Amino acid sequence: MDRMHGLGPAFIDVTWGAGGRLSHLTCEMVNVAQTVYGLETCMHLTCTDMEKSKVDDALREAYKAGCTNILALRGDPPREKEKWVATEGGFRYAKDLVKYIKDHYGDHFDIGVAGYPEGCDDQQDPEILMEHLKEKIDAGGTFVVTQMFYDVDNFLAWVDKCRAHGIDAPIIPGIMPIHTHAAFLRRANWAHCRIPPKWTELLEPVKNDDAAVREVGKGLVAEMCQRIIDAGIMQLHFYTMNLAQTTRMVLEELGLISSDGTPSKKPLPWRQSLGLNRRDEDVRPIFWKNRNKSYVVRTQDWDEFPNGRWGDARSPAFGELDAYGIGLKGTNEQNIKLWGEPRSVSDIAEIFIKFLKKDLESLPWSESPIAGEADVIKPQLIDINRRGLLTINSQPAVNGVKASDPTYGWGPTNGYVYQKAYLELLISPNIISELISRIERQPDFTFYAVNKRGDLKTNAPGDGPNAVTWGVFPGKEIVQPTIVETISFLAWKDEAYRLGDDWARCHPATSPSRHLIEHIMGTWYLVNIVNNDFHQTHAIFSLFDGLEVKGMDEPFHAGEEVNGDHAIADRTSNHVNGAHTNGASAPNSR
Repeated sequence: MDRMHGLGPAFIDVTWGAGGRLSHLTCEMVNVAQTVYGLETCMHLTCTDMEKSKVDDALREAYKAGCTNILALRGDPPREKEKWVATEGGFRYAKDLVKYIKDHYGDHFDIGVAGYPEGCDDQQDPEILMEHLKEKIDAGGTFVVTQMFYDVDNFLAWVDKCRAHGIDAPIIPGIMPIHTHAAFLRRANWAHCRIPPKWTELLEPVKNDDAAVREVGKGLVAEMCQRIIDAGIMQLHFYTMNLAQTTRMVLEELGLISSDGTPSKKPLPWRQSLGLNRRDEDVRPIFWKNRNKSYVVRTQDWDEFPNGRWGDARSPAFGELDAYGIGLKGTNEQNIKLWGEPRSVSDIAEIFIKFLKKDLESLPWSESPIAGEADVIKPQLIDINRRGLLTINSQPAVNGVKASDPTYGWGPTNGYVYQKAYLELLISPNIISELISRIERQPDFTFYAVNKRGDLKTNAPGDGPNAVTWGVFPGKEIVQPTIVETISFLAWKDEAYRLGDDWARCHPATSPSRHLIEHIMGTWYLVNIVNNDFHQTHAIFSLFDGLEVKGMDEPFHAGEEVNGDHAIADRTSNHVNGAHTNGASAPNSR
């Protein structure tokens, strides 16, 4: 689903097993797609083996998940039955299901129905099928999704017949990309599709070469789609069969997705949730920029979500850290293979540098590859990481870039967006005081620094939010979708250190890697810094001139101490001043 989001679909389908035997999985997938991945869903719902109580349960769960689209189908007979039979207390025809949904939920759901340009299993008469389609639309259907086909001429003629019968709902053609030659023939036979002779001529010679079949198929399917678009039908419904590659190939051939695989238009700088009551949410802390699912899970019990301004995050509080989806992903073996077995701070820094260079797709604190917006500050990020200042989040300053900009843009295309330079780092305790002293000599900089115990240091004027991203759009108030503020940072602190501890525990209890990571989590500070002068892109990095962790290359040995710290005690040649402290410890954020 995450890869699907990158293709920018209007919606994705979630299918329904006969009799709802996997209904709990279907509803959970709808919920995750809507809430976590911000994907509009269209949940399939069939009449097969479904009494009304099951339909009621399914619709209720879809509603609660924020789903607003249902594809109402009669459905195929169960595998153990040759013919379709209506369930007692259920529905006989799709039109009955459509009417039931419409009667009970009004206009909440857009209701899709199936169309058959080339007939279906139990009915080949095109006139009868057309009457059935008209009945489904008259019962409340709002759009039509067709069975797969490859004969464009026949499809366009069928659309004309639909319009002549008074069917004016949008008709979305069903497109089946070609994965392998065998699957192509099997699915075409199953759906009674006519295969154009040209397709057979081009595919037959390469049928035993799957890569060649995909390449030829890409061109054929893209040509078909272009003809449909040229005919004025601007929607395409791809049957992906849970395989994204061939669909992506066709979309790239059509020029319908961006080169970096991200949606070409973003309503907000972060991935918007489409869960119930979250559609109007437009403000989030920047700390979860790279852990969207975790933020959604930890705030899922909130009664309302910030819209226009950030409220007090203490009420309601952020959820606990033991909820599913918050901890580190992957098995111990997978994570060791991914991040290796670091023995020194230099080894740790190299992991971060590989992530910045896109040689690694994730870090414990970032579930996805680093975004393209970091390219402008990548050399500076690599430099400070090489010196042992470990960056886990960042954004460059942006001064009035058009909202349509492919890298930084978001929101309506006729607006302008802005960002303050932001860095979030893990900082050695022997460097923290000097760093804070430098920050406090710069009037444009604000910071928060906290250790695992909750000892908080800050120069922020109060606990209120500081907008670090905002947009200006005609006819709208200024939108401030990304902020920094105290309570949410302390909630993030708990999660950040938990993730580090999870990483440490991937390694055996006696391993040097585990002791090293545990040492960093137990003694280093989590620091975020904002340059409030958004005209300055690189000034924030001057804070780190001359700062480095000494002895970075020395292997870490647990138990050895130097001046109260471990053997690789961090030193800097700069004079260390006292740090401004806002209280002795942080309030409990839970």
